[in-house]
Amino acid sequence: MAGEQLFDLTLSEDQRITRENMRRFAQSEIRSISKKADLDQALPAGFLRKAADLGLALLPIPEDFGGAGMPRSPVSNVLNAEDLAHGDFAIALAVMTPQGFVNTLVDQGSAAQQEKYLGALASEEFVPATVALMEPRATFVPEKLETKAARQGNDYVLNGVKSMVILGASAKFVLVVADAGAEGPQAFIVEQGAAGVSFAKEEYMGLKPIEVSRMTLENVKVPASAKLGEGEKAFNLQRLVDLSRLAACALAVGTCQAVLDYVVPYVNERVAFGEPISHRQAVAFMVANIAIELDGMRLLVWRAASRAEQGLDFHKEAYLARVLCAEKAMEIGTNGVQLLGGHGFTREHPVEQWYRNLRAVGILEGAAAV
Repeated sequence: MAGEQLFDLTLSEDQRITRENMRRFAQSEIRSISKKADLDQALPAGFLRKAADLGLALLPIPEDFGGAGMPRSPVSNVLNAEDLAHGDFAIALAVMTPQGFVNTLVDQGSAAQQEKYLGALASEEFVPATVALMEPRATFVPEKLETKAARQGNDYVLNGVKSMVILGASAKFVLVVADAGAEGPQAFIVEQGAAGVSFAKEEYMGLKPIEVSRMTLENVKVPASAKLGEGEKAFNLQRLVDLSRLAACALAVGTCQAVLDYVVPYVNERVAFGEPISHRQAVAFMVANIAIELDGMRLLVWRAASRAEQGLDFHKEAYLARVLCAEKAMEIGTNGVQLLGGHGFTREHPVEQWYRNLRAVGILEGAAAV
């Protein structure tokens, strides 16, 4: 029994090479723009097009539709999210979001839907696509949706409001999750420009550089063929939720690693009372605790992703990863700011920005499913 709980932490050669590329991109292309993008509350023109060259959305798309035809790999995807978030959590989330739409379509879409939409997403250009699951109320849980889908002949009519829709109004395709009555929660592909759809920009303390929108659906009519899945591929909401939670956790791991990598040299170089502050036991213990909790977060995320990749049940593991990462990411962000003392409250250092972005880990649902 114990052997069944083990998972291999050895990276494949492709994963190792990909990690090197992701880390290089995170450092040279993401970290270099993250502060200005946060202050401007916008990404530089052309950045997402440049990010599309990474080919993340292309990887799981079959070759017949213009993709790379690589097997779905949640493990590789959490590694990518982790490495990109070392540059910036919010920007990495924007880069990963279309892949979440693609992964869900590959996992749960019908053959006709894959043929129709995956080809459009297998482009050399950046094609925004996203998932709209969250709703703007404090008591929101994914299983109890107030967005409704009513069957009318060969169509469905959608009504409701979605919040924290990443890439929002820019998205060419939005996968809207709604309560379809007796059919339970279902997902519907809503194309850009559909009548009755409107977007409004939402403001949060973090995620400043990227487009985060509230989506309102008023009598939005979509054909029954837009409902995700068919036959054995009936929509599985829990799988979408669990894979999106792993994405948020992986982004948190990458950002928390950035915090650790930043504070270690800072506390070693910052001198107070004639010696580096790292010589103070309280400081040294705080840094050590960041490293300990970070390793725990990473191992839980990797274990859940490994089970998902093997086709095993991973709901419990994804839930545990979410609980730990939501708590410890905030603790690490807070301690990172604390270790910088008064500097932690200024915008001179990036730790306050990482802290603000990490606040999103405990509330994000549905985004960038791995």
